[in-house]
Amino acid sequence: MILLTMHDGSIQEVDEKDPLYLSTLRHSCSHVLAQAIKRLYPDAKLAIGPSIADGFYYDIDFAEPVTESDLSKIETEMRKIIKENEKFEYFSLPREEAIALMKEKNEPYKVELIEDLPEGELISFFKQGDFTDLCAGPHLQNTRAVGKAFKLMNLAGAYWRGSEKNKMLTRIYGTAFASKEELEQHLHMLEEAKKRDHRKIGKELSLFMFHEAGPGFPFFLPNGMTLKNTLIDYWREVHHKNGYVEVATPIILNRKLWETSGHWDHYKENMYTTVIDDEDYAVKPMNCPGGVLVYQSEPRSYRDLPLRVGELGLVHRHEKSGQLHGLFRVRCFTQDDAHIFMMPEQIKDEILGVIKMIDDLYSLLGFKYKVELSTRPEDSMGSDEDWELAENGLKSALEAAGLEYVINEGDGAFYGPKIDFHLIDAIGREWQCGTIQLDFQLPQRFELEYMGSDGEKHRPIMIHRVIFGSIERFIGILTEHFAGAFPTWLAPVQAKILPVSDKYIDYARSIYDILDKAGIRAAIDERSEKLGWKIREAQKEKVPYMLIVGEKDEAEKTVSVRSRFAGDEGALAPEVFVENIKKEISEKIAREKIN
Repeated sequence: MILLTMHDGSIQEVDEKDPLYLSTLRHSCSHVLAQAIKRLYPDAKLAIGPSIADGFYYDIDFAEPVTESDLSKIETEMRKIIKENEKFEYFSLPREEAIALMKEKNEPYKVELIEDLPEGELISFFKQGDFTDLCAGPHLQNTRAVGKAFKLMNLAGAYWRGSEKNKMLTRIYGTAFASKEELEQHLHMLEEAKKRDHRKIGKELSLFMFHEAGPGFPFFLPNGMTLKNTLIDYWREVHHKNGYVEVATPIILNRKLWETSGHWDHYKENMYTTVIDDEDYAVKPMNCPGGVLVYQSEPRSYRDLPLRVGELGLVHRHEKSGQLHGLFRVRCFTQDDAHIFMMPEQIKDEILGVIKMIDDLYSLLGFKYKVELSTRPEDSMGSDEDWELAENGLKSALEAAGLEYVINEGDGAFYGPKIDFHLIDAIGREWQCGTIQLDFQLPQRFELEYMGSDGEKHRPIMIHRVIFGSIERFIGILTEHFAGAFPTWLAPVQAKILPVSDKYIDYARSIYDILDKAGIRAAIDERSEKLGWKIREAQKEKVPYMLIVGEKDEAEKTVSVRSRFAGDEGALAPEVFVENIKKEISEKIAREKIN
């Protein structure tokens, strides 16, 4: 067992597998980093230094320029501090004394943080050796417990308190693990992630682009559009089978609608607005109010429920420029929304139906996943009774589905609790994609009704759900998951025909016509290059199949098949190849292991 010193000075025992241990280890490492900074750069001013998902960071206002070449020097100083084995000691002070202490140490950012805390509360600190920091804890017992399995990763700029109006600070990122083996595995994963960077692969495979004319607004190129449309075709196929109808709602709607939905009060800072005919309008950041208006468009009966309404809606959200990141963080994206309107007794079955759709898609693409139930946030709408009923409804469905899940307290949507699905990709990273949100609030705010079997009016309950999430972001995830080597059914070009020389271009074109008529996405490399060069280019493009045609192939009316999966697969009649690849595409067979 490992001992932690908590925010009130008490001691708590945890196991090495407890998530609190790893986050505490990383937070303690951030304090060692801060102490090393103050020793090496006495005039530096400290801001904040939390643990994060993959490590920790500390924001610092340096009096002199610091570059990534300085990280090794800082690491060396951190190792000295670890060897000193100084105890992490908790103490607290009244507010005014705490402010005086931080002023004495010339830490203006800490003073500002304390001044924002409620009056009358004791302010907690942790001290190790000659270093004291404002901190709520918890911490390990001593600096030696931080161990040797840490590494400073990189520098970045970060505005104080995330506001562009404030000073830009230097953020030092680091990571830390309980063992060197885990650290090495993590560093290996990061190297692999660099190779799989969807921005790099997207450029190499001509999938998408960005332009300074619209930062954060992606342009899809022909190959990327093929990939996107293939995913959308699959979405439509699955939703049709599961009893959904598809709609499209306007991108711009008036302020009154967003006030009624609650988005104007809870989400306005992320919305783009405009004025039309002297009236305020907003570009939709979400599709749900439009879906509600579709429900309201005609009287509804209990016989109409559940009503499953899907929409591939283009939404826009104002993201800060520093937060944009390829397809992962953009300012406009296609959300594969659906809104299910139902009676209370249908909640469990509808959620189970959505869970199955999500499981089918993720399993098809080779993803494992974790499930999280997010409960009521502080800025929520609605009564305690509604929230309790909604949370219990989600729990009941998860238990009926036999899914293990963890509770994420206070992270639900403002209108209801939600189930989040976190994909685990080929190199072990997690991505939150699918979500199921149970909503009692919007039906109330919009006064939705249906006529019950008793002849009385009743209020439906609403599910918001996505499977891909953002289709653009999902394409980024898929690109890194498959390292650009998409399974044949998704590949923008499924077969590339490589004539051995210009003499066989006419025969190559005849093969193309056969593939094209069969619905196979094919291309011909007609460049006057050697065959070896053409093969290498097709390999770089990660094309599933290369069909090499030369003198013998033309004479025998065959194609020499070379695949990404097995190399040389021999000569086949074009009709046989078409039959094989069509089966692979229609059944969405994955011929290679994802790694």
